[in-house]
Amino acid sequence: MAKVFTGTGRRKSSVAQVKMTAGKGKITVNGKDVHEFMPYETYVMDLMQPLVATNNENTFDIEVKVTGGGASGQTGAIRLGITRALLEYDSKNEGNEDSYRTILKRAGFVTRDSRAKERKKPGLKAARRAPQFSKR
Repeated sequence: MAKVFTGTGRRKSSVAQVKMTAGKGKITVNGKDVHEFMPYETYVMDLMQPLVATNNENTFDIEVKVTGGGASGQTGAIRLGITRALLEYDSKNEGNEDSYRTILKRAGFVTRDSRAKERKKPGLKAARRAPQFSKR
């Protein structure tokens, strides 16, 4: 059986579990083709960035289970999951200058984007939005 490389990615309130196996470059998200699942082509390009940076667009078949959040958060979660799966695949080559870790770190894909929605505060309409002020 083919070796499976896994990675978990998170962004906003989305969580993506990525399974990567040797293949022809087919990406499946929640049982659908990635172009069918994602509403915009820019999201597909965004989640493929780690594969493009390491020249692996047609090397792996990727199966993703993603939950929570919206399309943008899910895209970021999938991208981080793919990055972590690539790092697991290339773990024996880690110290070299041409390792995937060096390439992906330089491109900024290894770091989790921790920005999330701020909680609503009491007495306000949103996190920082105050009610409209009336002079009279």
